[in-house]
Amino acid sequence: MAEDGAVMVYNSSAITDAKKNPFSIKVGMAQMLRGGAILEVTAVEQAKLAEDAGACAIVVSEPESRRRGGGISRMPDPSLIKEIKGSISIPVITRSRVGHFVEAQILEAINVDYIDESEALALADEENFINKHNFRAPFVCGCRNLGEALRRVREGAAMVRTQGELSGSGNVAGTVRSVRSVMGEIRVLNNMDEDEVFSFSKKISAPYDLVAQTKQMGRLPVVQFAAGGIVTPADAALMMQLGCDGVFVDSEIFNSPDPYKRVRGIVQAVRHYNDPHVLVETSCGLADAMAGLSLSEDRIEQFEHGGD
Repeated sequence: MAEDGAVMVYNSSAITDAKKNPFSIKVGMAQMLRGGAILEVTAVEQAKLAEDAGACAIVVSEPESRRRGGGISRMPDPSLIKEIKGSISIPVITRSRVGHFVEAQILEAINVDYIDESEALALADEENFINKHNFRAPFVCGCRNLGEALRRVREGAAMVRTQGELSGSGNVAGTVRSVRSVMGEIRVLNNMDEDEVFSFSKKISAPYDLVAQTKQMGRLPVVQFAAGGIVTPADAALMMQLGCDGVFVDSEIFNSPDPYKRVRGIVQAVRHYNDPHVLVETSCGLADAMAGLSLSEDRIEQFEHGGD
């Protein structure tokens, strides 16, 4: 099986502790989320709604009022995380700053199910990412190309979040570009002669063994989700048809008269992404529900000038 191949790379080379979960377990835990939608939430009520609508997991984020206050964005308040975790039964993912291994230690101590080392927060370390092999919890990391994805996997990421624009503008174009970049590089790799793989791995600054494994599997060696600008069932189905294993949905989706209908529509679109009849059904009647998620002219201009 392809999943078994992803595990074997680390059987002899992973930096692990006997008290920590081996990488194979982390990869298996992340694969349990495959084919699902992960919702960003900022309150207990949103978490319960996401669970009721069929989300496979939730990401706890700071309340919007705190994020608008400016300053440094950090991991959410542990009391909020514990309150949300105690109110639902689906897995809880929580963000830490890039390179901030102490935030990750705190999150692991309160038993979050997954840790997202997220660029959506302020950077704690501009040069180094967390050594994720030192933790029991599986990590999620972002990427925009194949080399970046495989570097995060080498550091211990059990799930890759292929991302685009992260400011919540509802523009999916950056995410499409990143997903197509990863998938395109994998297709190029698949058509290479074995002797060319060494040069290719050097070109994209990725570990050779993981590049070779990606070529053998024809996909990334870990679960790949898409994130950024996904606000409609059609957006979610697009990511799935491009080859992703699931989607992350921003908390802005709750800013509507009927957030349950919107979340449920995206969940159904992820599950039935190749069924146009289901996609028609999930997309009907969402015009009012999408109010507030249209791109403003200033946001479009910002995106076109590299805003993601």
